[in-house]
Amino acid sequence: MPKEERITLEETIDRYADMVYRLALSQMKNTADADDLFQEVFVRLVSHIRDLESWEHVKAWLLRVTINCAKKHYGQYWSRNVDCMEAPERIAGEGDGYGLPEEHPVWEAVQKLPPKYRLVIHLYYFEEKTVAEIAGLTGQKQATVKSQMHRAREMLKALLQES
Repeated sequence: MPKEERITLEETIDRYADMVYRLALSQMKNTADADDLFQEVFVRLVSHIRDLESWEHVKAWLLRVTINCAKKHYGQYWSRNVDCMEAPERIAGEGDGYGLPEEHPVWEAVQKLPPKYRLVIHLYYFEEKTVAEIAGLTGQKQATVKSQMHRAREMLKALLQES
């Protein structure tokens, strides 16, 4: 890679911090855990940044590491047995980070989904990933991702009809 295109930590943070934080918040459902997850992802990046060859590689790596760190978090005793009652806060003072007004019914419904469904919805609608890309990021078959998307949409429909 030419020197002028070298990937730096500062440029990576400038380009992808919001994306990582949105995904972390969507998975953790509270700002304290999202902040911890965000920090963990970028601490890991420090030791791997020299291995990343392009900006597309960086973006995919950050999404994958964020997903893996979130899964690790869910595997911990505290996360499995305690439900945080904190409502998601606004990201950087700009609504919920998705262009939705604060306390938007869609945002609230997405946050009520189980983690695996919340993840595919987030990646598809908010990060604009294809089914194939989501399958690659999550290590699942495309058919599984499609099935999860279908179930998630059905759950969202039911949740939105209730409200």
